[in-house]
Amino acid sequence: MSSPFPGMDPYLEDPEIWPDVHHRLAVAVADSLAPLLGPRYVVRVVRRTFELEGDDLVLLGIPDVAVQSAPRGAGGARPPVRGGGLGAPSRSGSGVLEVKLPMSLEVSESYLEVRRCPGGRVVTAIELLSPTNKLTLKGRAQYLGKREEVLKSRTHLVEVDLLRAGRRMPVGSKVPESDYRILVSRAEKRPLADLHLFGVRDLLPALRVPLLSAGEEVEVSLNALLHGVYERASYDREIDYTKAPLPPLRPADAGWAEERVRSWRRSRMPRPVPSCSTTAGTPAGRRARRRSTHRRRRPAAGAR
Repeated sequence: MSSPFPGMDPYLEDPEIWPDVHHRLAVAVADSLAPLLGPRYVVRVVRRTFELEGDDLVLLGIPDVAVQSAPRGAGGARPPVRGGGLGAPSRSGSGVLEVKLPMSLEVSESYLEVRRCPGGRVVTAIELLSPTNKLTLKGRAQYLGKREEVLKSRTHLVEVDLLRAGRRMPVGSKVPESDYRILVSRAEKRPLADLHLFGVRDLLPALRVPLLSAGEEVEVSLNALLHGVYERASYDREIDYTKAPLPPLRPADAGWAEERVRSWRRSRMPRPVPSCSTTAGTPAGRRARRRSTHRRRRPAAGAR
């Protein structure tokens, strides 16, 4: 089933759904680019790993890691300590306390590289931003460091931001606010770059990927790819469209989105099959009766 929205579905930004969207869309873009690149290039899906802990995990919607508590008795009381246990700390500081230990968790995500053949030189890096890049301190710092390396090199950068939450990546100029954006930084034109701004009501712009020669590029329909991912993954079965998306939309767009969802839900309702009794009085029903009567009255072949 298709999405209720013409472009980016804001419900896909939910922290529980986005990691799957991120991975599937990256692979879909790679698969769509591959036949367009010709024999001089290949596109590869690359994995990047972040080691996060504490508040950064909470920002990503991952519960903080904690020590499992011992079972409690009736009314929530902890079972008494037996065998000479120390129990609650005394005034001297001796005793047993339940504590939470700082523990880290590895979070990985995909990005794409277009490479020259032969040799493997990275021609273009294609980044699909994630909450790790935009919400967490450590993840953002690590991503900005890699981004800076790309911008100082001869590698083109295509940066796709389909998330409204978190801080935008710096562009060095004051630009209007928008829900989403795509940055295309061609190495030969730096420090100038193309920044495509669009909102939740818009179709996603075409994704243009620059290659080695000036003006050489390939293009794929990011809008069609995202909607293809939505349908193949059956996100309509998982998303609860009766609730507001996370993060909430601006008031000016919230009413529009609610109407889109209502219309979409009505289109999903099964339509009743008309019976003979309900069609008998319609023009179509009268024409069917006349044809049936004409067939019954037609003389047999050879009859005079």
